[in-house]
Amino acid sequence: MNILVVDDDRRLAELLRRGLAAEGFAVELAHDGVEGLHLAREGHHDAIVLDVMLPGLNGYRVCARLREAGVWTPVLMLTAKDGEYDEAEGLDTGADDYVTKPFSYVTLVARLRALMRRGRPARPVTLQIGDLQVDPAHRRCRRGRVDIGLTAREFAVLEYLARRGGEVVTKQEVLEHVWDAAFEGDVNIVEVYVSALRRKIDAPFGRRTIHTVRGVGYRLTAEDVHR
Repeated sequence: MNILVVDDDRRLAELLRRGLAAEGFAVELAHDGVEGLHLAREGHHDAIVLDVMLPGLNGYRVCARLREAGVWTPVLMLTAKDGEYDEAEGLDTGADDYVTKPFSYVTLVARLRALMRRGRPARPVTLQIGDLQVDPAHRRCRRGRVDIGLTAREFAVLEYLARRGGEVVTKQEVLEHVWDAAFEGDVNIVEVYVSALRRKIDAPFGRRTIHTVRGVGYRLTAEDVHR
């Protein structure tokens, strides 16, 4: 398994290289965003550990450019920053998981292994649910020919539902993929964002495409039911 570590803290990067090598991984290092982006595009890595605060290009921009280029290698964001807006930005630009410094090395390795077990599924440029279009690379949402403005978090929730289109998704799954597995707030925050999405992507168009499955969660379908 080949891991790319992009971090300008050379001491930390070297510690990660040694630790991961001891776990049986082949590790490549980069110390700025430009070099990291180049290696990620040209190499064949099983996962990328990507710091946010990088010289040249920050981690958010590196991740966004990779996704725009169709590179879907799993990305684990690594940052000293904290807070839901920082986390949301990382996830919204295409990261698959998020770890805040200081972190547990054991936890980081476990999350890397989990990401690699999931693999890198082929991800379409635009997710289509009926006449609803969700474009993750450019963070755009349209219903037919009408653009719909969404906040970063609203878009992240919608994108996850769209990727699981037709499937029942639990609130806990939404929290783990859009917020964080360690989120300790009220699980009902998901309801707030689903309600906001309904007001924006369904109600103005006479649609009902986000369905509540009582006691379980939500399902996004192409069903066109007029209210």
